[in-house]
Order: sequence, then C-alpha cells, then structure tokens
Amino acid sequence: MAKIEIMIPAMGEGITEANITQFLKKEGDFVEEEESILEIATDKVDSEIPAPQSGKIAKLLFSEGETAQVGDVVAILLTEEEELSEEPSAEPLDAIPEVKKQIPKKIAKEISVELTPNNKTESGAFISPLVRTIAQKENISSEELSLIKGSGENKRITKKDILKYIENKKSEPTIQTISASPKISTPISPIQASYSGDNVEIIEMDRMRKLIANYMLSSKQISPHVTSFIDVDVTALVQWRNKIKDEFLKKEGQKLTFTPIFVEAVSKALKDYPMVNVSVDGDKIIRKKFINIGMATALPSGNLIVPVIKSADEKNLVGITKTVNDLANRARQNKLTPNEIQGSTFTITNLGAFGSTTGTPIINQPEVAILAIGAIKKKPAVIEIPHGDTIGIRNIMVLSLSYDHRVVDGALGGMFLKRIAENLENFDTNRNI
Repeated sequence: MAKIEIMIPAMGEGITEANITQFLKKEGDFVEEEESILEIATDKVDSEIPAPQSGKIAKLLFSEGETAQVGDVVAILLTEEEELSEEPSAEPLDAIPEVKKQIPKKIAKEISVELTPNNKTESGAFISPLVRTIAQKENISSEELSLIKGSGENKRITKKDILKYIENKKSEPTIQTISASPKISTPISPIQASYSGDNVEIIEMDRMRKLIANYMLSSKQISPHVTSFIDVDVTALVQWRNKIKDEFLKKEGQKLTFTPIFVEAVSKALKDYPMVNVSVDGDKIIRKKFINIGMATALPSGNLIVPVIKSADEKNLVGITKTVNDLANRARQNKLTPNEIQGSTFTITNLGAFGSTTGTPIINQPEVAILAIGAIKKKPAVIEIPHGDTIGIRNIMVLSLSYDHRVVDGALGGMFLKRIAENLENFDTNRNI
C-alpha cells in the first residue's frame, strides 16, 4: 500500500526551480522502474524524471507549463500492490489523510485554495496562485483573465498560457499620434515590420533559443564590451599535433584536437593573471581561486551549450582531452547534467571550426572575459633569423578577447591575451604524452 512521492530533484548549485514542459504519463498509467514520467527544463538544461520503481500514477500535482521548486512533489506513484480507486473521491486531495501526509504544505495549500471560487476566473476557468501573481504583476484584470483560453486540465489557465498572452499583448501594434508641435514628450518605439503571406516562413523560437537570446541581450546590457585581437604563429604546435595524433589515439583511445591545447594555454594564463578569473557583484569583485573553463559547443539543432571543464588547471593534457571529448559528445546527445554546464569562470569559443578567422564574442555572464579562437590559416609571414629577416609560410591564427571594461582595462586584457599567445607559440614540442 506504499505511496511514493515524485519530486523535482536537486540539479546543481543555483538551480532552484524547473518548468514542467511535458508529462509523458497520465493519471492511471502504469510505469516501469526507471521509465520517464515527465520532462522538465531549467535555464541550464532539459532533463527527464524517471519512476523510482514500478507502479501506477495516482495523481499529477502540476500542469504542463507550470514551474515547480526543487523538492516539490509533482506526482504520486502507487506501487503495484496499491489499487487505484475506481471512483474519484469527492473530497479535495489534501483532505485525504494518507495523501495529505505525502504532500508538502506549500503544494497542499495551493491545491486546497484552487478549489475555492477565488481561484476561478469570471468565466469559471481555474487559475493557480502563481498565475494570479503573474496577472497582478503585469496589471492584467479579471476581465482579461477570462479571455485567456486555458490549455490545462478542465481548461485550467497555466503559467505557459498567461506568459503567452502577455507576450502577444506586448507585441500588439499601438496607434501613435503625431503632434503638430516638434517637441516629443514620449519616446518613440522602434517600428517592426509585419510580414505575412506565402513568401515568408514564420519560425517560433524554441525554448533554448529564447534563453540564448535573453542571455546575449542581458550580457550586452550588463557588461561594457571591449575586444582585443592578436595574431599567433602556431606552426610548431600544428606540426607537433600532426606528428603525435595517431600515436595519441592508439595509446589513449582519444582524438587529440586543438581544443584541449587551447584550454591548457588559457588555464596557465589565468594563473598568471588571476584578475581575469573574476566576476562582479555590485561594487565587489569576486576573485575565483579555481579555474573552470567553459567551452561553447554547437548542437545539431543549431543552438549552443557551454559544458564546463572543472579544475582545468589541475589536469594534464591527457586529462583535459578526455574531459573535452566526453563533454562534447554528450552535449550533442543532450546527455549533460545541470552541474556540467554551470560554474565556469572563463569561456572559450572556437570560431575556426566553422572557417571564421575572427569574431567579437559576447561574454558568458557572470564571467568578465571570453576568448574566440579563429581558424588556423597558412599565410606568408616575416620570420626573424640571426642573419636577417625572411618571408615564409606559417600557420597563423587570430585570437580575440572580449572583456568587461568595468573591471578589465585594456592593459590587463592585452597582457592576458598576449600570454595566451605566448603559451601557444612556445608550446613544448618535446613533451611526452
């Protein structure tokens, strides 16, 4: 007769809530142990919550689109020994003693309140306290709430419904009047062209693309970006890697790309210039005594994710390579855990993978700098020799460093970037792997 609570699990430092994107099972369904019950999404990663053991879904306590806190019970599972009642109880769920004990006070209170007339719109649709709070914050009247079509059970208005209504409301065109006076008393909003018809395709942003868009906009608003560039002669490095890569694959079972070498060079530079390994909290600078390198990784969907190499400065090149390859592979398979995509103190992005020679990357908040790595190209270059200068064909790449000018001045940014270049140009080609 056991009842099991299905909770939102802890998903790493800083993650306190998750959006319920989809229930994969409905009430009354039988599930096998480890079979997924629902999908959730945080601002870091998407995950699935599995059944801890076999049983039947007795109750779903949230609706799709709603947000649950870590530790909240989202479903109740009855083990195989427990029989579901054929007739639904007329009592509120939180009035049933054995179920009430299973539900946190916060959720039990919400369930109870939702059964009162105060949690209905004028049209009779159910709304949760969360939806009502959003409505009050956005100055949405009761009359407007009645106009929202609920997508939840029994036409319940979910968080997703009200946020979509708010988004559509903000995007509605407004009529502007032009005064005869040249004086403008209110700012004029940018005019967005409206496109429709057979000659255009309207593509709705997916959840991750919306998050990326918000992150990029927020970063540009928070940090005054400055970008510095430097040419790097990596001829010796390229020759060493070409010579060692087959042996490395045979010995370690890993492909040796340039990314681990870049991570190593950046880690060493951050040790030399620790004031780049910081974040800003109001008027305070938080200097990190650990070095976690984020590496921007393109996904098959076209979106971007940043898995993190923790304690990169404590790993040798073999260890960094194994970590880089593992994170990159699982990122493309959507198998990263939330903890593996947070906590970075500095980020690198490899523009060269797509043929770009340089770029001006946007800082990954709350960091204060990001390095973009351009494609390695063979170019004619001046070579200094004891008997005079000469021209030769060299492997040249461009590094570009965007940094937050609130805390990283041009001198610090320039010296740090130069140190990365020196670490790559002076790479020890006699090292044993």
